[in-house]
Amino acid sequence: METGTLLKKIHMNCPLCDKTHEVEERKRVTTITLKGEDVAYEERFYFCANSDEDENEFETGLLTNENLLNARNAYRIKKGLLTSYEIVEIRECYGLSQVDLAKLLGWGEATISRYESKAIQDEAYDTMLRLIKDNPLQALDFLKKNADKFTLMKRIEIKSKIVEKLDSYGKEYLTRQAFAGEYASFEEASDSNGFAVLNIDKIEAMISYIAEKVANLFKVKLMKMLWYSDVLSFIENGSAMSGMVYRHEQMGALPIGHYSLMNLENLNVKEEMSYNYDTMLHIYPTFGMDYSILSDKEKAILDKVIEKFRDYKAKEIVDYMHEEKAYTETNAGEIIPFSLAKEIRCF
Repeated sequence: METGTLLKKIHMNCPLCDKTHEVEERKRVTTITLKGEDVAYEERFYFCANSDEDENEFETGLLTNENLLNARNAYRIKKGLLTSYEIVEIRECYGLSQVDLAKLLGWGEATISRYESKAIQDEAYDTMLRLIKDNPLQALDFLKKNADKFTLMKRIEIKSKIVEKLDSYGKEYLTRQAFAGEYASFEEASDSNGFAVLNIDKIEAMISYIAEKVANLFKVKLMKMLWYSDVLSFIENGSAMSGMVYRHEQMGALPIGHYSLMNLENLNVKEEMSYNYDTMLHIYPTFGMDYSILSDKEKAILDKVIEKFRDYKAKEIVDYMHEEKAYTETNAGEIIPFSLAKEIRCF
């Protein structure tokens, strides 16, 4: 009985009927048991119309290996592990051979070769691969740790490739790491962050969105507008928008890590001199910013805050915020809980 979906026809020597003719290459979804788990995967095979129904399918050695690789990758996906293709991508993004990557991580020389072809990595090895997947600094740390596994020339060559990756990855990664590091103690949703985890992509979009609609937007005013935006989101939706945590400071509510925040590469921030020669941070819209991360409800909240404070000067919005219950009932340096912000003044 014919099964599967036809992919193409190939003129070849058929091992079933021992004739050279057109055979059909087909695919189908089938199931295999790996490590005690039933796994569905896509299988490719050849079909010979000249053979009887009991024996009309066959695979070449190459196709068998590809099918096994597909099955193992399906298992990896099911278990949340990196696929063999993703492991290849990690290695190639650093310009490393299989042996080089294995040595870099302190593994046996054949380990990466096995993971890219037939073996399935365990969770510990998968975690190590993920450490360097998006973090060139971690790859550099591994190189220092396992430096004795390479000759001096090889070590210099690999280091240059990692540094090149670090440069191409850009400052945005490093500044994000610095900012996110300020929130290491606030990774769980709580009253401190408005029951929202830190979302840097959304913060960047919020800031650029406000800057598009507010002329002469400087840091002090922006910080208060971000607080009001998060508070309104908390009141209307039950959670804040950005996941930032705010402290009671002299200038009103300020998010933890606000210095690192202003260094994010995706923000358009320029240092400018004020009339009294003080340096001020002027925030402009970011060209090409993707606002799709903001929902229509979130944009509506931002619009309310913009409409309210668009024409406020920095001192005016600071004075306004100083009258909020969330500010008057907290002390200097304390985190301002969102539960106190439910009674903000009228918008």
